[in-house]
Amino acid sequence: MRQTLLNRWPARPPFVVIACLLILTGPLPACAPPPAPVSSLPAEPAKTEAKKTPPTESTPPAAATVAAPAPVAPSPPAARAPAPVTVQPAPTLKAPGGGDQPVRVGLLLPLTGQGVDAGLGRAMLDAALLALFEVGDERLMLLPRDTGGTPEGAARAAAEVLGEGAEMVLGPLFSTSVTAAATVARQRGVPMIAFSSDRRVAGDGVYLLSFTPAQEVEAVVGFALSRGLRRFAALVPQDPYGLAVLQAAREALLTLGGELVQSEFYSPDGDDLDNSVKRLAHYHGRRQALLARRNELANKGGEAARRMLEVLKKHDTLGALNYDAVLLPEGGELLKSLAPLLLYYDVDTSDVRLLGTGRWDDPRVRLEPALQGGWFAGADRAAAVEFRARYRKAFGRVPPRLASLAYDGTALAAVLAREKGGADYSARAIAAPDGFVGSDGIFRFGADGVAQRGLAVLEIERDGFRVLRPAPTSFEELTN
Repeated sequence: MRQTLLNRWPARPPFVVIACLLILTGPLPACAPPPAPVSSLPAEPAKTEAKKTPPTESTPPAAATVAAPAPVAPSPPAARAPAPVTVQPAPTLKAPGGGDQPVRVGLLLPLTGQGVDAGLGRAMLDAALLALFEVGDERLMLLPRDTGGTPEGAARAAAEVLGEGAEMVLGPLFSTSVTAAATVARQRGVPMIAFSSDRRVAGDGVYLLSFTPAQEVEAVVGFALSRGLRRFAALVPQDPYGLAVLQAAREALLTLGGELVQSEFYSPDGDDLDNSVKRLAHYHGRRQALLARRNELANKGGEAARRMLEVLKKHDTLGALNYDAVLLPEGGELLKSLAPLLLYYDVDTSDVRLLGTGRWDDPRVRLEPALQGGWFAGADRAAAVEFRARYRKAFGRVPPRLASLAYDGTALAAVLAREKGGADYSARAIAAPDGFVGSDGIFRFGADGVAQRGLAVLEIERDGFRVLRPAPTSFEELTN
């Protein structure tokens, strides 16, 4: 079996970053000193799919050739139909210092725009530049472009990089943007390695490098079943992600032999969380059962009844719950609000196991007592820790979870560019059955274009995460 390492190539000696501004009709004849890094573009922070925003900006390390992003035209008003996108012919461009033709790869990220978390986009760009420095060679040219976080911006950005000769497109991030950019990429037969977790946009030349809810849910539910848990409840956001998690839980339990006994939704904006948790906890029914029992004991009288009443004073409800575990696929501040509510409404997490997805892969969750002892499926721990250490050394801050996708996408493009006879971005090469070893562990693309990953199962402890089941190191381990 041969797996390709994406993040363990020896680093090349530092060399000057050459920034060449390309235009659709051809390159400029010379390269000017590098402009201000893309990470310094102004942005309006807002919510995104990731919910984690790097706090600071940074300057990328010296890397291979990076073409500076062309300005993005303002998005047209929502009421107007977007103008048709035309893909210009690819220009002829010689590699810096002569030699073979460069390999050009487009990178589409949300760096500006209303409702866009530009901090996340900049962090992903930094991760891509880190991969370019660690894995790429002088022939590899990265063409970063700002999508503005809109489908129209993504289509225009894709047209720009394809007109400049991109042989592969990395990104964009949001599913609607992937759909728009993919239409343009397919006109030229250029593959796209996108970062959305919506598997509906995969296929026909579009590959999703992200972690999908289905794989994370199957991993953590399968582990819970192996530990003797059989009855499950789910508390999920009422949005596409929550629906995907709930569907994945139903399918996993149907296949593996467990039972989903209850599911509840809550508003993803955090409104009215109490009522959702109360329903999950059967709080009103259990509260009435407690009050009825107290009245019964009070009317009964006697020493035994008095002692029992003293015990019941410590309880708010009476009666066991009908599930062994609760699937809680939330992250960030909303997770830290939901978890204590479970305890408050008498879901005893010492008896009921909390289960999560990769959204729990955040060092801050260990600070919430209600989550300690919870299990979640996540990336290969050793690989993820190593990547975060290298990123932090380069940029002085911890990367958001999605930054690793940009690193692995760029590293994949760099590795496949090293093939004998030139870059091989064919479906055969991208979907190699042995897969690749990236910054989150092993992965490969299935026939549907969705990344298949080897996931670990982790437990939250006060001091961090404990590995309960290590991630597999090869796909043979998953199939045997």
